[in-house]
Order: sequence, then C-alpha cells, then structure tokens
Amino acid sequence: MPARRNTTRHTDPGPLAASSGRLVESHAGHDWHILVFYPAIAALLLLITAGFAYQQLIKTDEYADREKLQSHRRIIFPAPRGDIHDREGRLLVGNKPRYALTINLDALKSEFRLQYLQVRKNYRDAYDKDIPSNSELWKIARGAVVQRYLDQVNAIIGRDEHIDGDNARARDFERHFNQQLLLPYTLLNDLTAAEYSRLAEQLPVTSPLQLTATSVRIYPFDNAAAHTLGYIQNDDSLSIDDFPGDELTTFRMLGTIGKNGLEAAFNDHLQGKAGAAIYRVDPAGYRIEPPIERRSPIQGKNLATSLDIDLQLACENAMGPSGSPDAYTGAVVALDVQTGEVLVMCSRPDYNLNDFSPRISQDTFNKITAQGAWYPRALSGLYPPGSTFKLVTGIAAMRAGKLDAATTYNCAGRYLVGNRLYDCHDRHAHGDIVYHEALSKSCNIYFYQVGLSIGAQPMADQARAFGLDKPTGIELPHETKNMLVPDPAWKRRVRGDGWSSGDTVTMAIGQSDLLVTPLGMACMAASIARNELRTPPTLLHDDHRAPLHTEPTGLTPAQRAMLIEAMRETVKTGTAKSLLRPPLNLGALDIAGKTGTAQKQSPQGMMNFAWFVGFAPASNPRIAIAVLLEGDVAGEEFGGGAKAAPVAGWIFKKYFEKHPGHLPPLAQ
Repeated sequence: MPARRNTTRHTDPGPLAASSGRLVESHAGHDWHILVFYPAIAALLLLITAGFAYQQLIKTDEYADREKLQSHRRIIFPAPRGDIHDREGRLLVGNKPRYALTINLDALKSEFRLQYLQVRKNYRDAYDKDIPSNSELWKIARGAVVQRYLDQVNAIIGRDEHIDGDNARARDFERHFNQQLLLPYTLLNDLTAAEYSRLAEQLPVTSPLQLTATSVRIYPFDNAAAHTLGYIQNDDSLSIDDFPGDELTTFRMLGTIGKNGLEAAFNDHLQGKAGAAIYRVDPAGYRIEPPIERRSPIQGKNLATSLDIDLQLACENAMGPSGSPDAYTGAVVALDVQTGEVLVMCSRPDYNLNDFSPRISQDTFNKITAQGAWYPRALSGLYPPGSTFKLVTGIAAMRAGKLDAATTYNCAGRYLVGNRLYDCHDRHAHGDIVYHEALSKSCNIYFYQVGLSIGAQPMADQARAFGLDKPTGIELPHETKNMLVPDPAWKRRVRGDGWSSGDTVTMAIGQSDLLVTPLGMACMAASIARNELRTPPTLLHDDHRAPLHTEPTGLTPAQRAMLIEAMRETVKTGTAKSLLRPPLNLGALDIAGKTGTAQKQSPQGMMNFAWFVGFAPASNPRIAIAVLLEGDVAGEEFGGGAKAAPVAGWIFKKYFEKHPGHLPPLAQ
C-alpha cells in the first residue's frame, strides 16, 4: 500500500496570536464601567416596588375615602312632631296630612339628555346664529321635560300650572336642580284631597311623578291658648345623631322648630328623631338606588298639658270674638289651687294658630304686628295691681298686729296726706268702716290708713313673700323678669329720692311703682286660697301630682277667717256682686274674690285696667283665677267688678258644671 500522506493543514495564527501566545481572543467577564449602574438600577426598582406597594396597600383607605366623598351623598329628613293634649287627653295640637306632588329628577336623566339634543338640533336646523350657550340649552331642555309631566297633571286635575320659560317657578326649579339634585322637586304643595285621589288613580305607577303626604301642624281650636301652645317655623338645620356620613356632602329637607309657647319650650321633646339615607351618585350627581344605608325617622313624643280646653273656651268666649273690635284686651290665668297646674291661660289680642301652618303669610304677619297680638300678656304684661293689692296690705298689717276685725277707720271721701288730698275710689264717704266692709267696698281711705300704720317696708316684704317680684318659673319662654315691688331703699337707689307718705298710701292700694303680671297674681290668689306663700305654676299635667305645701302665710286662724269672710263679702254685697246677677247667677259657688281698678300713664293718656282675683269654693278652694283687662280709651271707667269679674265668672261656672262634687255641701 502506498504510504499515507499527512494532510493536516496549519493555519497561520497571525501576528496577534504570535504576540499573545494564545489561539483565541478573550475579554474580561465584567466591565467596571457597567458595574457602577447596577446599584442605581436596583435602587430605582426597589423604590418603584415600594411606591406601588404603598399606593396599593397603605393608601387604599385614603383612595376609598376620596371615592366615597366624591360618589356618596347623605340626605336628612324630618320626623313628625308629637301631639299636644289637654289634661283630659283632648287634642290641642296635632298633625294633618299635606298633599303634594313631587318629581324624581333622577328618573329624568335620559329624558333631559334626549331633549337637550333635540333642542340643540332645532336651533341648528333653523340656522340660528344666536344659539344659546350650552348651559342655557340644558336649562331649556330640563324645563320642557318637567313641563310635559306637569301638563299631564294639569289635564287630570284641571289646573294650568307652568314651570317652563323665564318665571319665578322656573328659576326656583333650576336653583333646586343645581343645589339639591338628590331631593325630589315639589311641583305642587297644596293639593286638595280630591286632587290627590284623582292623581293617585290616573298617574302611572312607573311615573317619575310622586304623590306625598307630609305632615303639618293642625290646631283644632284655632286661637284658643295661642300664646301658650305656640307655633312652629320651617327650619333647614336638621341634624342626626349616631348616623354615619358626617364628612359627606349632606342635603337637608326642611324640618320645623318651635318658636313660641310650648312648641318652643318642649321642642326637643316634640321634635322626634330625624331620619337619613346615604346614596351613591353617578358623575352627573344623580343618585343610584337603593340607598347604601337608611334610618327611618321616629315621631316626637306627645305632651300632656294641664290646660282644660272646656275652661279655656269658656274664657275665650267671655273675652269676645278673637280679632273683633269688641273683644277685650288683656289676660286670664286659672290655676288648680291644690297642685299649681294651669287650667287656663289666655292673652288677647291673639291669632289663629292655623294661619302659621304650613307657613304664615306676610299679610297675616303684618296684621298680627299691627294689633300688638304677638305680646303674651299673661306672663309678660306688667301692670299696677290696683285694689287687688289690698289683700297684701291687709295680710301685712294683720301679721304686724295692726289690723283685726274690730279695727275701724273713718272714710270722709277724701284724705289728706301731707299737703295733698287723696280720694276714695268712688269719692263717696263710707263713714266709720271696719275691715270686711272696707275690703268688700274697696275703700281706699281705709287702706291708706292701714298702710300708714305699718309703713312701706312690711307691704313690700309681704308682696315679695308672695313672689310678686320674681318670675314664676313656668315652663314657657318670654316670662318677664321686670316685675317691681318698690320700697324706700329702691327709690333711693333708682330715683335718688326719699320715700314719702304719699308713696306709702298709693302703694297700699296697689298703685305707686308696683308692677305685676297676671300670672303672678293668679299664683298669689292660689297661695292665699291654701293659706301659703308660694304657688309654683306648671303647664304639665300629672294625675298623681302631690298637693303643694309651701311656707304658710303666718296668719292666725282668726286672721285667716277674717280675710276669707271679707273676700266672700266682696262677692255677696261688694264690688264683685255682678257674679251673683244674671246671666251668671253664681251665688251657690261660695266665691272669695277681690276686684281692682288701676291706672297707668301711656302715650294716649291715663289708661285704666280692670282686675279680679279670687278662688272657689272659699271653704275648700279648688280653682283660683286672675283676670286683667286693659281699657282702650284714655280716662275710660273700666272697673274690675263690671268688666273683669264676669270673665272669671264664666270660668267658675264651667268648672263647677264639670266638677259638681267640688261644690260646697249646701250647693250640691
């Protein structure tokens, strides 16, 4: 065999290989220029990862809260108020349905959109160069949609209501849409029951029109005890406790708040607990049903007052028709002697409480203002007590040991004090006269001398002991604090002048600077009836209320008998004998009373005020009454016996018709 040839090729490695002694070129595994970026990149990646984690894990609640604030809305709506009853459970203030028609704007979202497109197209098709702004187009569209629904209503109930165009209702609707979109808009708020029924029968169930029956206050007896019961006004500051969403945008439906009388004094008790709901809304602000959370309102609690509507109406009738020029101006208060519960409280002029529901008109407001009828005379009116104060003067003198049944003074018709002559009340000379005759005939000169015998301070102290210088604390707003029982120290402090004997005699007959309220005088009458010093009045009825027991007057049995007999004689033969005459004929009731006529300077001249205070039966008192009537003609004779006593008489009459068991034994 031929020998094999070696065919292996040898490649020339070239100069690079020769120089390095290696056959393949090699590079280092890590270039230091690149390595310096690795930590920076890693840090950036870590930072990004941490950022995502923070946003997703840590700030999730914050984003949820932001989303909630943007997409959730809270609505607060009022509760019906509680009722007010008289002592026998009869309704004095209640609620009645008020029929209204509303439209749910949330249900009109798509219709608004379609109408907007149509309105815009109409303008463009007409080649109108003065196309309204986009917001104006939306306004026109919304008005047209709502008017279509209102036209349906007009066709059913025969009305001609309009909301489209440029008018006050259209502007009110736009304001509601922009500010209170979540709340239904009220189209009609004065539907009659017949209109309500027709709409309920003919409106489709799926209609965005909704019939509602809200509650408004009703006063079955119109003006009776108007100042005592009080009234309410609309209130837009509704709040709700223990309901979530304080941080949310909140819409409040109109509620009510008591503004006078018991409605104001017991507002929290009557108000009830508001309801609320939280809704999710879309980006345009329309709500999405159903609510996320909802709480129904709870009606307010009822209030049982001490008033007796039968007696109150007897008083109202005796005072004359409300608003009539012939009606008396003044105040009457009647109390349960044993408990201090108020049976009657009347102030005239007054107003019809139903005129405030659902809201008072400007004309009615102006009329009430012009008549001076806002003024609650029973607890705010300040008057000189006149001869009714002779009860205080006599009690003070008895306690001072200066007056007994045999104490005699002479009445010559006029009496000189210092250098001034003071007249008796009727300018007739009574001659020698004792206490029971002087009180029954209301002899001024007798009490001038009684007052001088003890001085001013004991009279002032006795008046203050009966509480005539302080508010009674009754559960009503606006009771005045400006009662005044003057004395020498007061005159020096306020007038910078000394007390004179003339001040003493005028104080003894209830003039001077004395100022009392009808409520305060009723409390004094009730206190005298129980032979005690204080009667805290109350307007709340309690079947189980314990009889009052306060500090005794300090009169001896003989002195008390002397006082009561003189007050009886006032009715039997004295200045209050009108109570025994027709049409009252109350001789069987055993009434103890005192009349009074006081004067006070006014811009119109010297005004007269007629008073009566008393209680019955005198032997076992049950009811005490104070009546104050204002004379409306300067200088007019306006006596307590002729005017004020008969008003009290009608209340006495009604009381004993209702409670014949309280009559004295011989009268039953």
